[in-house]
Amino acid sequence: MRLQYIAIEGVIGVGKTSLTNKLSDHFGGRILLEQHEENPFLKDFYNNPQQFAFPVQLFFLLSRYRQQQEIPQRELFHELLVTDYMFAKDRIFAALNLEDRELILYDKVASMLERDIPKPDLAIYLQSSTERLMSNIRKRNRNYEKTITSEYIRSLNEAYNRFFLNYSDSPLLIVNATEIDFVNKEEDFEDLIHQITRPIASTQYYSPVKK
Repeated sequence: MRLQYIAIEGVIGVGKTSLTNKLSDHFGGRILLEQHEENPFLKDFYNNPQQFAFPVQLFFLLSRYRQQQEIPQRELFHELLVTDYMFAKDRIFAALNLEDRELILYDKVASMLERDIPKPDLAIYLQSSTERLMSNIRKRNRNYEKTITSEYIRSLNEAYNRFFLNYSDSPLLIVNATEIDFVNKEEDFEDLIHQITRPIASTQYYSPVKK
């Protein structure tokens, strides 16, 4: 089957947007990027998660829904679309950050919106260690990420692993990205391309050999 829609996922700092851009360039497709900087509650959330968890989550949910509505019907696809997020991942953050009453309200809204969301032909989950993720976050030096703690990234890592352990909505490629550099090392990127273009029926794991 020819891939028309690839969605890339992973914890903050794993390289989702970088891989999205490289895949788009390689295959000649178009991209749809998550708009983190547009969320007016994000910086406040990192400083005070308990107080700002619900507004930051609701803003992301509605923003992602609006973006997903821009994806054409599958029969109208003329080129590959690559995104650096999946709509379904919003529930990972909601379950991790919201209190019980907030989560009940969130679930009601999310359940109504999810009905209209297209599923990717291939989901790619980039796994990485907490140490590597924190190193990447420090290197890119975004102001609103400076208060992110390793404890928060570790809890996100665990939540993502649980989510994708049970994921079955589309074919899934799980990539151990801790020891590879698909941005700066062309050999690593070509190896990853080889894995992506192989037929994947359900879930496939790719753990590159450290060179």
